[in-house]
Amino acid sequence: MVVKFETMESLGDIMRRGQTQFSVLIVVLLMSGLSGCISDEILFQNEESRGIPGGLAMACLDSSKYTKLVMEIDYENGYQPKSSSTDMLKQRLEQVCDKPDGVSISSTETIFGKEGSWTSDDVRSFGWENKDNQPRTDSTLYWQILFPSGSYTDDSVLGVAVDASTIAIFGDSVEEAKGPIFGRPSAEEVENSVIVHEAGHLLGLVNIVYQSLSEHEDPDHPNHSNNEDSVMYWAIESTSIGSIISGELPNEFDELDLEDLEHMKTGVVEVSDQLWTP
Repeated sequence: MVVKFETMESLGDIMRRGQTQFSVLIVVLLMSGLSGCISDEILFQNEESRGIPGGLAMACLDSSKYTKLVMEIDYENGYQPKSSSTDMLKQRLEQVCDKPDGVSISSTETIFGKEGSWTSDDVRSFGWENKDNQPRTDSTLYWQILFPSGSYTDDSVLGVAVDASTIAIFGDSVEEAKGPIFGRPSAEEVENSVIVHEAGHLLGLVNIVYQSLSEHEDPDHPNHSNNEDSVMYWAIESTSIGSIISGELPNEFDELDLEDLEHMKTGVVEVSDQLWTP
């Protein structure tokens, strides 16, 4: 596993400002044993951190302040996600997020004006430039998914979570990840799994902002499940998945994932690095 911490300010500046927020970039390479889709960096925006993946988990799991969740989909021409993916995402979030006013999807065709590969900084920057709303507005929580052209800097990565509200799915890489022979996953099936997987990281899975009471984190692939039947399985996000996993890809949170989310919601486990708490 390669874990890289980068800062946008000197250590002295950070200490003087007295604010630090870390997120972890774990770059996933199945063939080499590296794993990842979670980005890293200390960021400040108008003195307020954008948070780490999982930083708005409690805002999603709790309904005392935020009663609605909107998933903003910003896609480039030709990269609109499949309706089966967005429908599945909505269903999975409705299953775990306490939102009495509902979970909805809002899609917008967007011109990002960028060619070539994307870094986590690019995803974060273009994401915030194109957000229709701040992540927390009145009683509504907004998350954002970018579907840009091009690929991640590590072109084996299918999706990446870069802060508390922003993720990206790389359609060209998803297309490459589909199975090469009959019986292997289709590009649509891969996209179905990856979009739920990345949303799982925004919920803090696995052990990003809490410590599970169950041992289901893969020690060789931090923040990912060791259960191949969980959508949080460490292999989900790699372009190699089509040739490694046959049959139906997992697209649901498993029993231990759901247990972790319930423990977070009810206070059984301590939840850290939150931008909002009940």
